[in-house]
Amino acid sequence: MNKVLMLIGLLIPFITKSQSVKFDNYPVYIDTDLGQQYTPQQSFFRVWSPTAAEVELRLYKEGIGGEAIQTISMKKSRSGTWTASLKGDQQGKFYAFRVKIKGEWSQEVPDPYAKAVGVNGRRGMITDLKLTNPAGWEKDKGIPLKNATDAIIYELHIRDASIATNSGIKNKGKFLGLTEKGTVNNDGLSTGLDHIKDLGVTHVHILPLYDFYSVDETKLDKPQYNWGYDPLNYNTTEGSYSTNPYDGLSRIREFKEMVKTFHANGLNIVMDVVYNHTMLTGDSYFNQLVPGYYYRQTPQGKFSNATACGNETASERPMVRKFMLESLKYWVKEYHIDGFRFDLMGVHDIETMNIIAKELRKIKPDILLYGEGWTAGASPLAETKRAVKKYAYRLDNIAVFSDDIRDGIKGSVFVNDEKGFTSGRPGMEESIKFGVVASTKHPQVDYRKVNYSKASYAVNPSSTVTYAECHDNHVLWDKLALSAPTATEAERKEMHKLALSIVLTSQGISFLHAGTEFLRSKKGSENSFDAGDSINAVDWSLKTKNKDVFEYVKALIQLRKEHPAFRMQTGKQVADNIRFLKTGDGIVAYTINGRLIKDKWNKIVMIYNGNAHKVEINLPAGEWEKYSLPGQELSSHQVKNSVIAEARSCTIFYQ
Repeated sequence: MNKVLMLIGLLIPFITKSQSVKFDNYPVYIDTDLGQQYTPQQSFFRVWSPTAAEVELRLYKEGIGGEAIQTISMKKSRSGTWTASLKGDQQGKFYAFRVKIKGEWSQEVPDPYAKAVGVNGRRGMITDLKLTNPAGWEKDKGIPLKNATDAIIYELHIRDASIATNSGIKNKGKFLGLTEKGTVNNDGLSTGLDHIKDLGVTHVHILPLYDFYSVDETKLDKPQYNWGYDPLNYNTTEGSYSTNPYDGLSRIREFKEMVKTFHANGLNIVMDVVYNHTMLTGDSYFNQLVPGYYYRQTPQGKFSNATACGNETASERPMVRKFMLESLKYWVKEYHIDGFRFDLMGVHDIETMNIIAKELRKIKPDILLYGEGWTAGASPLAETKRAVKKYAYRLDNIAVFSDDIRDGIKGSVFVNDEKGFTSGRPGMEESIKFGVVASTKHPQVDYRKVNYSKASYAVNPSSTVTYAECHDNHVLWDKLALSAPTATEAERKEMHKLALSIVLTSQGISFLHAGTEFLRSKKGSENSFDAGDSINAVDWSLKTKNKDVFEYVKALIQLRKEHPAFRMQTGKQVADNIRFLKTGDGIVAYTINGRLIKDKWNKIVMIYNGNAHKVEINLPAGEWEKYSLPGQELSSHQVKNSVIAEARSCTIFYQ
């Protein structure tokens, strides 16, 4: 869950219980022309506001300030919509709507479907989107993803990637910064795009890049920072990441340049989407046009708050479901997005999520979908209807994050000094085994001893995102410093490497937080959503300092890509081909039958030793070859019977 606990809900208006009941009677608009439609001959507008008595369209020369140059009374149309059309080429003009409900005019807002906006997103922009396409855009496409478990995801914030002085990137904090090639740190090591490509990941998960509220785009000369989990306009990009936020086209064109560059360099893009709440509540664009409809309410008539951000959207209502679906389809078609990560997905209903999955796969069959299978608080939507982790098996190939393996590896994210398997905590073996099999059903996992889940929830490994950290909570390196304060830096480095070894050799979809490959720190900040560049910027000098860790992680990624044994497709394959060995405390060891998975290694032994001392492990019968990761002792001879696993290590043998 993101922890952007801003002062959103302080002045949340009440919605009467009787009004809440009537939402079911609101007309549903079926067609797909809501918002603004442009041609050189005319611009057409349609807005849904079924309770309005009047609706006005107002035109402006600029995206902010100034008086309206024209005000048009819109005509009432079918299914609760209002329409207006303007003859002639209106390219570059800005617009907003206001509605009169119960004798009172709302604030001026762009429609929720706005595809281009002015500075700070307060007005929509009339535009021909073809003007935003970079050269060759019609030929751009992502890299085919054969199976979801082939994905290795790299979570990155646009500003973090390039803002540091040692990034070597010119367009710092911008979309264009990640299109630059040949960038290096002060020691000549690659940064930015070249670094990500060299690392070998398949997908770059970008933290919110839609137009969010918290950064004032008119004051970009002053330091400002936010993760962006405070949505304002869902269907266009964030202006502070563009070179000119006043021009509604620049933010679109420059992001498309980034997408095209990533695709040309073998990288797919996952977009972090936040449909579960809006930054504004009573004043939100949704609520100004249709009060109350887009949000759930408590029995007392207040906005419910399962997101801890002041409101929660009602995905089960037809027009909310319609908005989510059309918005996601738009990002795939217009921007060539390859996947989506759903923030607090447990707030959404299962039916909506499955409709989304089905419809998106009609456009892009290999689209990657995953989300947080939990909420941040109680919701009036029954749990049995929510897309939460325990019901992952009911989701249509939509993966959930496994907090079981995350906290099994490093300890609870909510208890700073709690250790995990890699930092020497006993009793975490079953939680690690649960993660190894990607939350699927396995006869050798004792679910009673798993930290959180007491039963499997994934039918197939593709339903689980395997990770040790993300933008939320302490990054792995800082968590290890807090939970293992007496360990030396060298010892914590081995813990860190073991943690990433487990992530990249377990079943499921692998997920890494940017910079973890060279021990990124946020200086102990647990919730850095607005902590600024001094905390969040990726320090590219760490790549020089910890180049050995970078090479280790790079080798693990290559290992995973070369061996389908680590990327099984079905729960049956996992149950049939993984066998856990009997070991002592602080050790998880298992064999993989690679031959039946068509791996070039017929059999594999994996040994994770979370202890602070070496251990002796008895191997299954036969002759075994050791696979040496960077920094490990090279082995040029075969071994039989027992072997030594170093302290805090991942050791691999194969036949």
